[in-house]
Amino acid sequence: MIEFNDVSVTYRGGVQALRNVDLAVGDGEFVVVVGLSGAGKSTLLRCLNGLVPATGGSIRVDGVEVVGASSAVLRQVRSNIGMIFQTFNLVHRTSVENNVLMGRLAQVPAWRSTLGRWPAGDREIAMQALERVGIVDKAFVRASDLSGGQQQRVGIARALAQEPTVMLADEPVAALDPITSRQVMGDLRRINQDLGITTIVNLHFLDLAREYGKRLIGLRDGEIVFDGDIADVDDDTFTEIYGRDIKTSDLLTVDGMDETMK
Repeated sequence: MIEFNDVSVTYRGGVQALRNVDLAVGDGEFVVVVGLSGAGKSTLLRCLNGLVPATGGSIRVDGVEVVGASSAVLRQVRSNIGMIFQTFNLVHRTSVENNVLMGRLAQVPAWRSTLGRWPAGDREIAMQALERVGIVDKAFVRASDLSGGQQQRVGIARALAQEPTVMLADEPVAALDPITSRQVMGDLRRINQDLGITTIVNLHFLDLAREYGKRLIGLRDGEIVFDGDIADVDDDTFTEIYGRDIKTSDLLTVDGMDETMK
């Protein structure tokens, strides 16, 4: 479903964020990507939907070439890829339902979204998405009145409302407490299992990666240095990926270190 072939990304100023990346992600996989800040995790995800243009190589999603694609092709690719952000990216002054309905923008005429005249079918899709993440009771609450964990669940529901084939989550728990982080990761894993949506999650916390991941990809200085089953991962693997010993700050909780990093 997703193929990276010799992909490189060089930003203005000469910073090379990805270097000759080869990667294949199959239909329905749940993949966790780890690496230090600046390793290229966000760039890897944003290349997939063209938010960051690759400067070399080929990226194909469902057989469609992303690199060098026209605006029309990119719009189509993006309509099939749900994106979950670290900072939630909600419109705080409007309701939860309206935020989730924004995931339907590619499916309705612009005048309907502008006037708030959403078709009944789209409203039903939004409600189903909220129900799947357990906050359908918050549908008519202003987004600004929600907790951080609830806001992130709205972000997941908005992505679900697109009815995507691929879900990308860029550090989705970075701003959340340990309990809520596990709830959000549980939501993402359950959605992957129930709906078969190919899911790629960037994480900083290694204990969460071990707890929820199945396939682990390790990035270091823009290169893939590990790609394998989480069952084969040990402390030495993380040390190799990070290029240093694991610190407490690399874990969600100190207890997590005791339980998962031994």
